[in-house]
Amino acid sequence: MAVAPLRPDDLYRRCDPSQFSFETTAELEAADDLLGQEHALEAIRFGIGIDHPGYNLFALGPAGTGKYALIRQAIEEQAKAEPVPPDWCYVFNFDAAHRPRALRLPPGHGMQLKRDMDQLVADLHRAIQGVFESDEYRTRAQALEEEFEERQEQAMGEIRELAKEKDVILLHTPTGFTLAPVRDGKPVGPNEFHALPKDERERIETDINALQAELRKVMHRMPLWKKRSEEQIEELNLEMAASALEPLVETLCAKYQELPEVVAYLRRVQQDVVEHFREFLPNQDKPSIMNVWTPPNGEGPPWHHRYRINVLLGHDGHVGAPVVYADLPAHHQLVGRIEHRAHLGALETDFTMIRAGALHQANGGYLILDALKVLMQPLAWESLKRLLQAGEIRIESLAQIASLISTLSLEPEPIPLDVKVVMLGERQIYYLLCQLDPEFSELFKVAVDFEDRVVRDPDSHLNFARFIAAETRRGGLRPFNREAVARVIEQGARLVDDQERLSAHMRSIGDLIREADYWAGSSGRTKVTADDVQRAIGAQIARADRISRRLREETTRGTILIDTTGTRVAQINGLAVMSLGGFAFGHPTRITARVRLGKGEVIDIEREVKLGGPIHSKGVLILQGFLAGRYALDHPLSLSASLVFEQSYGGIEGDSASSAELYALLSALADLPIRQSLAVTGSVNQLGEVQAIGGVNEKIEGFFDTCAARGPIDGHGVLIPAANVKHLMLRADIRESVRQGRFSVYPIETIDQGIEVLTGVPAGTRNPDGRYPEETVNGRVEAQLTGYSERLRTLRSARAKRAEPSGERP
Repeated sequence: MAVAPLRPDDLYRRCDPSQFSFETTAELEAADDLLGQEHALEAIRFGIGIDHPGYNLFALGPAGTGKYALIRQAIEEQAKAEPVPPDWCYVFNFDAAHRPRALRLPPGHGMQLKRDMDQLVADLHRAIQGVFESDEYRTRAQALEEEFEERQEQAMGEIRELAKEKDVILLHTPTGFTLAPVRDGKPVGPNEFHALPKDERERIETDINALQAELRKVMHRMPLWKKRSEEQIEELNLEMAASALEPLVETLCAKYQELPEVVAYLRRVQQDVVEHFREFLPNQDKPSIMNVWTPPNGEGPPWHHRYRINVLLGHDGHVGAPVVYADLPAHHQLVGRIEHRAHLGALETDFTMIRAGALHQANGGYLILDALKVLMQPLAWESLKRLLQAGEIRIESLAQIASLISTLSLEPEPIPLDVKVVMLGERQIYYLLCQLDPEFSELFKVAVDFEDRVVRDPDSHLNFARFIAAETRRGGLRPFNREAVARVIEQGARLVDDQERLSAHMRSIGDLIREADYWAGSSGRTKVTADDVQRAIGAQIARADRISRRLREETTRGTILIDTTGTRVAQINGLAVMSLGGFAFGHPTRITARVRLGKGEVIDIEREVKLGGPIHSKGVLILQGFLAGRYALDHPLSLSASLVFEQSYGGIEGDSASSAELYALLSALADLPIRQSLAVTGSVNQLGEVQAIGGVNEKIEGFFDTCAARGPIDGHGVLIPAANVKHLMLRADIRESVRQGRFSVYPIETIDQGIEVLTGVPAGTRNPDGRYPEETVNGRVEAQLTGYSERLRTLRSARAKRAEPSGERP
């Protein structure tokens, strides 16, 4: 049952540079395709190819695997073959100014219509001013005015003739018209009138009353004549304005005759301009039509701004469908916003201040979003879902959605939405949304799951080399020789802790390539070598390992109690991994056990003080099941044991130390010392099988560095699960120590194998009579547990005898 330590070749899988036919990556064809993402690429093509509602994409996988690059590349290839979406403009709604209308135009026509309308307004100013300064207008207006004056004068002349026949004269006074009698061609004064005979006075009064009745009739008709004259002049004004406007508008209508919505809008503009032609005349008071157009003090946007075109989205010179990445997916960045201007302490707006959002920009194409960023923005996720379900874009502020304001604001006409949304996020986010949001699965039916590792074989080696070639050319870096490529591939295996896999985390590989180029340049080389790659790896570790160095220093100084020589009973070196800021490192931790007679409990001190996580607590309970199922099967388990991570002041989680804890318990029960020059990692099940754990490379290297910091490496080693052998990609100095026989790595399959290595005593197997040999580890453990059970039975029997005279119950 003795376990042989691993050979140096088992600790690391080299990449043979001779397998490559090139000398440097400059000879290779660059490849931007991501490694091992064939299934993801197939899902992307399906998602962007199917044209049905709800088939939006969610790309899930760790950050740095190249999700965005691959998706963007695939989408842009598809988008080139798709039609350019239409332009969208907002225009003034002449029937309801607070509800701007949306115009859909062919690609590139939005800015053209804007320029045409700006030119139309400029032409209108000249044309309308010119037509009202023309001789024709003056002549016709003067004729209408003279006609009114002539009719008025004719009516008054008739009154004068009647008055003359009656010896009465019609006088025009400052207070109006009056009638007076005449003698010898001169008006009769009051005194002279009263001196006249009575019958004559009565005749004159009768004549004047009759004439006054006629005068009143004329005076009553004169306002009607004036109104009719003004109506005729206004009709003339409208006719002249229409004559000035018609050729200009007709020209535009002919230009846009294939766009009925534009033609209808131009006709409405024509009608509005004719109705408000005075706004185009100089030195005219501008009547307020709507507060958003002309503030009470007369300041603000000119009247003709209502004829402007707000090009919300234009596609001049664009080819294919748009591909948009929204790096800040806040609510207003997605759905658009309505801007305001401050004026006299108040905020005012109009349709020209409507701005497009990412959904407008991507409409008719593709929108790429970061899931976490969307979920972190208030109401952004809810707004996105609502608009996708409705199939239209409604520009609303957060205050409107939350009903925080009740004042009248702009309500732009919704725009139809036709967009394919691609969300990027971690797997955890995807699974949480699937579980917690019922609408998510209806809107994002295509999952694009990115691999974080690929199979390591000659094909993936070559693909790695081609990826390095692409990175060097894209970044203008030095080419890598074949040895440098091989070293990058080996580091790719180390990143995933697996000899048979390579990392698909392209960001980390790209960083290593650029940093190796830097070190090659600092050494004056024209191409990158394996030494440069190794130097870059070492520099990355050196920049991040302050905490690990500090832990080793405190261990060396004796602050942290770790024994790396000698033997101890019930004490063992467990191995833990700490990850800080993307840098993981291992360090040893002393684990101790204490046993005594008890009720069959294994107490996890970490759990009792709430420092142990549920997985660690599960591992400790498994130990109790292992002891009860293997030893003293004819006796009750009668021990009380305690386990603890010494000098542990934070949380403990995971079951990778459960085998070390079991070894400590067995050492305590068997009273056998454990070699402190060895450290242990691995989980265990109730059958005593040692199971694989994570971070095996960091754990081995952490213990190696601790031992090296205390003195020469000699006889030290680590016990790891045999299932983790394929994950080993250890440093060169550790492999060299193994080659020299100064450091050992033992692959352990069972607890029996491990306890033999740690104590030097055979574990022992049951004889045909069902007993373990006495001087084996298992024999000593079973004897101890059997002794505990018998002592407990003796104590209970003695207690029962003492209780009999007094009638006590045992």
